[in-house]
Amino acid sequence: MLSEREVISTLNMLRNEHLDVRTVTLGVSLLDCASHDLDLFIANVQAKISRYAAQLVRVCDEVGARYGIPVVNKRISVSPIAVAGAPFGPDGMVRICQALDAAAKEAGVDFLGGFSALVEKGFSNGDRALIEALPEALATTDRVCASINVASSRSGINMDAIAIMGRQILATARKTAAAGGMGCAKLVVFANIPQDVPFMAGAYLGIGEPDVVINVGVSGPGVVKKAIDRAMEKGRNSHGQPLTLLDMAEVIKTTAYKVTRVGEMIGTEVANRLGIPFGVADLSLAPTPAVGDSVGEIFQSLGLSSIGAPGSTAVLAMLNDAVKKGGAFASSSVGGLSGAFIPVSEDSSIEEAARKGFLTIEKLEAMTSVCSVGLDMIAIPGDTPPETISAIIADEMAIGMINHKTTAARLIPVPGKGPGEEVSFGGLLGKAAIMSVPKGRSGGFIDLGGRIPAPINSLKN
Repeated sequence: MLSEREVISTLNMLRNEHLDVRTVTLGVSLLDCASHDLDLFIANVQAKISRYAAQLVRVCDEVGARYGIPVVNKRISVSPIAVAGAPFGPDGMVRICQALDAAAKEAGVDFLGGFSALVEKGFSNGDRALIEALPEALATTDRVCASINVASSRSGINMDAIAIMGRQILATARKTAAAGGMGCAKLVVFANIPQDVPFMAGAYLGIGEPDVVINVGVSGPGVVKKAIDRAMEKGRNSHGQPLTLLDMAEVIKTTAYKVTRVGEMIGTEVANRLGIPFGVADLSLAPTPAVGDSVGEIFQSLGLSSIGAPGSTAVLAMLNDAVKKGGAFASSSVGGLSGAFIPVSEDSSIEEAARKGFLTIEKLEAMTSVCSVGLDMIAIPGDTPPETISAIIADEMAIGMINHKTTAARLIPVPGKGPGEEVSFGGLLGKAAIMSVPKGRSGGFIDLGGRIPAPINSLKN
């Protein structure tokens, strides 16, 4: 339990520092909905989601009001549709996506994740059908998110899948051109995707997960920044010595502990009220476009002029590690991604650094070697060749594969716009300046296809 001093500290976080529970995500397995009849499958899916999700939003609001801690987003994740809907072709996959969208709207949730395929080692018929359906499915729905896992540390990188995804990302952008390529903001390509992520767009319910489960995504970059600022104002640690980065890491770790305890408390209460098991707390520092709720501002508090300046990768490594250590001590049920996100459009400070040229895709790629996800919510020119998109994804997947960590790419080619222009997605997705892509051609490499083998550690068992 939280001590009296920790309770007072947490109340201050609520009043002044943007502490919230970023998402409560209901996981629902659809494997028992299987049928070769598309209409029956869709009816089974909608009935099961309705049965478990009908009270989700109301209960989250009630629990948030009771504790005075807002639950910003209520979401649903489902079994990978490429598995649950394996008998159906691309047209059937589009209909399933539309049915999921209707179910999400009926439940009143913000997003539903799980229009997903796991193809790190190859394709099934269901995988191919889902990937082919992506542009139409994402263009004709509002709340469904898609994720494709194309690499893992045990299987290597499926370069055939990456080549296809370069083309499908571009096709999705063109299908949603009127909204600035918005469909691509709901589509993410992964290496080593966890089975219990509550954050979108990567949330899905893994095959090894319970039939239904509540996972919670905690956040609080504003809380961490304020804690660092307070320590810096004092100028000395508890022993009266000048502050060092070791002291800063301790401040971040202690703050992450408090935030995780709050998130687990909310998630457990929601789960108990719904009669559903509690799964994990994902303690990722997930920013919003609001000023004061930024991961990028933490870099400035730690002495950099901006995220992207020399030293940024080192700061992110320290931040990510300290967040994980604090969260792990606070809960035995930490999962998902649990670290620091650096989504360009969703963080006002990161977006500003990218707009001013302090932050490039090359620097972001370097930083993803030590953060929780990867190249996230990056707007690129709409005329970027598909093989260039595929090659950028391949580089990011290689970082994840070699380092045994999750990495991802959520790239948004914005039709009709070029470097320096701006696109706005609204809400939590924010706005972004179009970033230049690295120069050079990659077509010959992508055309080779096949699979990049897993590192030798794949034999470790």
